[in-house]
Amino acid sequence: MSLPRSPCATTRAVLGALLLATAVALPSKLCAADTHSSQDRADRFLSLVNASYQAIAYVENEAQWKAATDVTPAHDAASATAGKARAAFVGNPVLIKETKQLLLLRRELTELTVRQLERLLLIAAESPMTNPQLTTARIEAETAQNSILNSFEFTLAGKVITANDLDNLLNTSTDLVERRAVWEASKTSGPALRDGLVTLRDLRNGVAHEMGYADYFALQVASYGVSTDEMLTLNDEFMRVLRPLYLQLHTWTKYQLAEKFKQPVPNRIPAHWINNRWSQEWDGLSAGADLTPFFKDRTAEWVVKSAESFYTGMGFPKMPESFWPKSDLYPLAGGDKRKKNTHASAWHLDLASDIRSLMSVEPNPSWFTTAHHELGHVYYFMGYTRPEVPPLLRNGANPAFHEGFGELTALAAAQVPYLKSVGVLPADFKADETAFLLNNALSPGIPFIYWSSGVMAHWEADVYAKNLPANEWNKRWWRYVGEFQGVEAPSERGEEFCDPATKTHINDNPAFYYTYAIAQVFKHQLHDHIAKKILHQPPQSCNYAGRPEVGDFIRKIMAQGQTADWRKILRDATGEDLSTRAMVEYYTPLLGWLEKENNGRPIGWK
Repeated sequence: MSLPRSPCATTRAVLGALLLATAVALPSKLCAADTHSSQDRADRFLSLVNASYQAIAYVENEAQWKAATDVTPAHDAASATAGKARAAFVGNPVLIKETKQLLLLRRELTELTVRQLERLLLIAAESPMTNPQLTTARIEAETAQNSILNSFEFTLAGKVITANDLDNLLNTSTDLVERRAVWEASKTSGPALRDGLVTLRDLRNGVAHEMGYADYFALQVASYGVSTDEMLTLNDEFMRVLRPLYLQLHTWTKYQLAEKFKQPVPNRIPAHWINNRWSQEWDGLSAGADLTPFFKDRTAEWVVKSAESFYTGMGFPKMPESFWPKSDLYPLAGGDKRKKNTHASAWHLDLASDIRSLMSVEPNPSWFTTAHHELGHVYYFMGYTRPEVPPLLRNGANPAFHEGFGELTALAAAQVPYLKSVGVLPADFKADETAFLLNNALSPGIPFIYWSSGVMAHWEADVYAKNLPANEWNKRWWRYVGEFQGVEAPSERGEEFCDPATKTHINDNPAFYYTYAIAQVFKHQLHDHIAKKILHQPPQSCNYAGRPEVGDFIRKIMAQGQTADWRKILRDATGEDLSTRAMVEYYTPLLGWLEKENNGRPIGWK
């Protein structure tokens, strides 16, 4: 049982070296008598911080990887210890003070220097050691929460069932009694996670207060350079612009589902009628775009390799050789007692070449696009990992850029010409263009905006920014599901359920889901530019495969990391600010079709 001892020993050694170096190297204050210029001073400071940050981040990420891929008390303990070590460095009051003093001299510093200092303060705000008891309590609480999340066992009819099994049943069952049982089984993790989430709300708000933020939601949106109100307004605007299309989709969908299940047409859609556990995507409804039969002879390994080939075909290098043995890409084999997180993710452990992915890939259309999405993150990691980008800035230009590149890759992988080029579809396949466009609109497409911009963003703002009492969480959740999505639970859901907590990122990446909505808008802007300006093909049916000029365009954005303001990067790349224009235009042909299909039907649910 040496596992917990080894990571802790490594952590102590690294932390000791970092703190000793910090104590020796950092000045107690900046003063006019200093013989070095402000820029020299900042350069020496950031040289130390970047090297130390990269080293301690690797220790923590490695520990978190083990805790996510093999949930044991030993790995949980090692993860908590590594988290505390990282907090002790990045949240060090000496570093915070020095960073703030240097920022007072920002006019004498380069833009790259200022961006690193501002990034360092945001990192420090997540774990400020100005209040070590508070930060330690948060780390321990999050470790415990993630352990419950990663190891939770779903059961159905008294038997253990995996998350993939739940999804597969919702995708195939036409028995509403069975579907309701599956849906309710998917919500059983909520009560187990509820108390931990209540505790974490206060701890997260507490660390935000330490660095002068009103609440944790305000801290998270600061990475975009906006306030809480501005972020919510932006997301409300997404929903306002897209509402005519969403109402038509909602109406068409409930009529389709009512026919499928031989039920009266409802006002709001019952949640267990929809294939997705949270109704965030409405896939499986466009029969003409069902790719399931075309994956029956494929392997899970082929699915992941095809995602790598998507990028190498555009001139990107292959992934590091270490990616394959170090990643955890497939479902656990029968009899394997190990427990792991089943939510797909990509990891940049050392902010250099140690890049991995955690998935449970099966050969089906859903995992095909998911694998492409995750490798979009991987190639973004690789793109900005270069000497010109300091470790502190090896991240997406904003959080939505990372998700946007993943989603861009998934969107491109769902285009009929691409599917033909990689052999998923036969060369003579006659595509129903409307069916494929409808499929894109349903999953993730338009419903996802009302889930992420509406339900998720507003619920988490209520919880963190408005301190919504915990005994009102589930009621508020379902109120927003009804108002924004036009969906309802199959029966009354009391406060004992805590259905929001069943969503992974409510627990491990909180106050963040608006990022996924922005990513949907961002991906359509990039895709629109690539299709029209580079490929000269229609955005609804184009092919990136074997086009290095597309790779050059993507690589130029990726390579910058956080070295420039995200607004400038977007404008330089596409010629416009963040806008739903491209998204609206992409689905304009579908809107006319839906209006004809819905002729004579009451539209929406109010």
